[in-house]
Parts: sequence; C-alpha cells; structure tokens
Amino acid sequence: MTTPAASPATERARAFVAANLAEAIALGRAAGDLIQDPAALTGALRDGLPALADPEYLDGQRRVAPGIGPLLGVRTPLLDGVTRGLRAATRRDRSTALLEVAERLLREPFLELRWMSFDLLARSIRHEPERAWQLVRATARTASDWITVDTLAHVAATGILAEPFRWAELEQLVYSPSVWERRLAGSTVAVLPFQDRVAGRQPVIARRGLAVVGDLIGDSEPDVQKALSWALRNLLVVDPAAVTAFIEAETARAVATADGLRAWVLRDTLPKLPAANAARLRARLDGIRRQPGATSTSRASTAAADFLSAGIGLEVPPAERPVLTRA
Repeated sequence: MTTPAASPATERARAFVAANLAEAIALGRAAGDLIQDPAALTGALRDGLPALADPEYLDGQRRVAPGIGPLLGVRTPLLDGVTRGLRAATRRDRSTALLEVAERLLREPFLELRWMSFDLLARSIRHEPERAWQLVRATARTASDWITVDTLAHVAATGILAEPFRWAELEQLVYSPSVWERRLAGSTVAVLPFQDRVAGRQPVIARRGLAVVGDLIGDSEPDVQKALSWALRNLLVVDPAAVTAFIEAETARAVATADGLRAWVLRDTLPKLPAANAARLRARLDGIRRQPGATSTSRASTAAADFLSAGIGLEVPPAERPVLTRA
C-alpha cells in the first residue's frame, strides 16, 4: 500500500519549519538566559518571534478560530521549538522565577507569547500550585478562543492531578456565564486521561469527569458542545462501562425531550463506541437536531440563571460577563 503524496501546502509547511527550527530553538535558549529579568526575556521573545511567522499559517489560524485575538502566525512546531530552547535554558531555575516570566508573558497582546507561558505554568504548578492556578484562572477568564482554552486545559489537568481538591474549582466553571470558562471545564476533562496515563485513568477521573459533562450537556454553545463530546470520547478509555451507561441515559433524555443540543454531543461521541451500540443509538437520535436560537437545557445553565436572578454574584467580574441564555 502506497502512502499518499503530501499536498503542496503540506510540503511547503514542512520546508518552512525545517528551515527555521534551529533559529526557533536558539531564540528560546537566548531568551532563557535572561530568566532573572522577565521584562528582558519577554522583550527578546517579542522581538524574535516575528522572524518565525508564516502569513499562510496566520490566515489558517484565523479561519479555524474566527474572532481570535492578535497573532503573529508562528507555526506550532516552531513555537514548540522556542519553548524547548527556553525550557533547556531554565531547567535549573526555581518555579518562582518561571512564574514571574509567565505572568509577564500573559500580559502580552500576541497570543503566541501567552501560549508560551503555559509550559512555564505546567512546570511550576506542582511546586507553586496556588499562584500558578490563579494565573490559569485569570487566563481562562480573559480567553476568547478555543485554541487558548484547549491548550490551557493541559495546565489545568496537571494541577488537578497534583491536587485533586482542584476538581471543586473546575466544577464551579460549569456555572460561568463565559463560554470559554465552560469550555475549559470540558476540555480539562478531555485531556486528563492523556495528561498522565496512570493517574489520569483512575476510576475517579471518569466519575468526576462525567459529573462535569452531566452538568454541561445541553449547553447551547457549539464551542462547549465540542469540548463535551471530546471529553466523552476520551473518558471511554478510562471507564467504558460508566461512559456507555451515561450515553444511554442521556440518549433517552434527548429522545424524550427532542433535545437537539444534547443529541449533537451524543452523536459526535458515537464513532468511539462499538459499531452495534453506535448504530442503535444513532437510530434513536435520528431526526433530533440542533435548532437555531435554541436555549440551553443543561443543569448548569438553569442553576446559573437562577443564581443571577437571585442576585448571587459569580466569580467573573460584571464587566467581563457575557449574556447567559437561560434555559
């Protein structure tokens, strides 16, 4: 069997990365030597990253994440190369120093600089958990795209595996008026089984992860729905019996209430189930579709709307709160 030839666009991307990878790693190393001066380190990255940018990639990023914030267009392997160099240069530095740099990077306008802070947060969160977690929460609060949120989810997952009581903070996010904080809840559940293939696959991960999905399923936002189906697919490697039972129960609810929001999440999960089960559930969900303008039916949206109507403040400051659609 022959391997299909790569497209011209793929070949061009590979060539671009190959031509610039050494420069990317060198940039990270040089910046890392400035670890004791976070402003200078950030400035070095700010000045060096534009040389690694690819306008074609920038156009693609804007297509897949409409409305995303300021970007340079640095391809992921090159950004990873910069991070690799930075990590090598700072491997002996204390978490306190890493967090000072992370905090500085998170104030930068270009998203690539903010994303580079996530590796520093992940390296620090076990040693300086409270400070690192607060930076995770602040980043989630101001996020405005799924790429940032799904990348940040790996840091949140590391924090939860290190300190399981952080589950309570994740569970609070299901009530947030921010679509991106709700997405972070689902995305963190999704990455947990692969963040650590031992700790991330304990039965408690499925139990608590399904509780988060159970609160959010029925959310009207497609960005949240995608995170929930991703979470269910990945939780199948942790506890297939529990996840299958959850899908069965939610299918029955979707059918009984003609809930297209719930049905979309379930339908997107079915390819990971055994073929016979998937076919049976797909037949039950047939014809139940998302309707334009449908309001959320999730438990969390109902509870959050009740909080707001009762005048109970949520963690997101009022000026940053999007409008929450009440079920």
